[in-house]
Amino acid sequence: MGELFALLFAVTWAAAVILFKHSGETVSPFALNFLRVTVSTVLLVATLYITGGRLLSDAPLADYLILLLSGFIAIIISDTLFHQSLNMLGAGLTAIVECMYSPFMVMLGYLLLAEKVSLWQMGGMGLVIAGVIMVVARPGTVVVRGRQLTMGIVWCVTAMFTLALGIVIAKPVLEHSSVLWATTVRQTGCLIMMVILAGLSPNRRRFFGVFRPAVSWKSALPGTVLGSYLALLCWIAGMKYTQVGVAAILNQTSTFFIILLAVIFLGETFSRRQVLASLVAMAGLVMVVCG
Repeated sequence: MGELFALLFAVTWAAAVILFKHSGETVSPFALNFLRVTVSTVLLVATLYITGGRLLSDAPLADYLILLLSGFIAIIISDTLFHQSLNMLGAGLTAIVECMYSPFMVMLGYLLLAEKVSLWQMGGMGLVIAGVIMVVARPGTVVVRGRQLTMGIVWCVTAMFTLALGIVIAKPVLEHSSVLWATTVRQTGCLIMMVILAGLSPNRRRFFGVFRPAVSWKSALPGTVLGSYLALLCWIAGMKYTQVGVAAILNQTSTFFIILLAVIFLGETFSRRQVLASLVAMAGLVMVVCG
């Protein structure tokens, strides 16, 4: 059953990315992330209480502070940068660069948590990096070129690094806490921080304006429910009911689903070199996870 949930995560996240690409054409990255965090927080809090949990528990203050820091890095910063890169690169190229997430997880686990790294995993990280380099080695095969391509990759790589950093920071808390509770606390803390940041920004009208019904909601709201709620629940269930390595590999098949949906629904085109790059990166991910 866990394998099914892990695969469902890949499909729902892929669909969400396509919807985010649509909504990102008219909504700024921070505003779109603001809407995502707001809607997903409401859904997660409701789910937490329906399942018998509660937001304020007897957990130590340090746990809350760690989760807030984790959320600021992995949600506010990372997701905003992710939406920026998605707007610049398109869904397919972003999916390939997203493969950097697993190598960053292994690297930060080694540096911050003293986790062991095998030669097999190091080889896998090399393959992932090679796959990303293949995407830009010949600009003539990529629709996005020049500064837009370079900056899009920089934003996406940074988004994956901050995402991994946020999760590694939270890992000590996750080891003795409910994942649903920890996730809901992170989201709720992020929502409070984003309200403050939006209120202090000179663009506050535009940021809060995202909550007025608009055409962008047709893709932003379904994308949020799929990507920030259902995909998250499938990820939790997959990790719970099957081996972590198996779940991680199945989760990463989202790369292929995103590329397929990008071709079908967004009209994006891919060269043989880019398809090969995604295969190389995926092979590297399998080595990283199984190492």
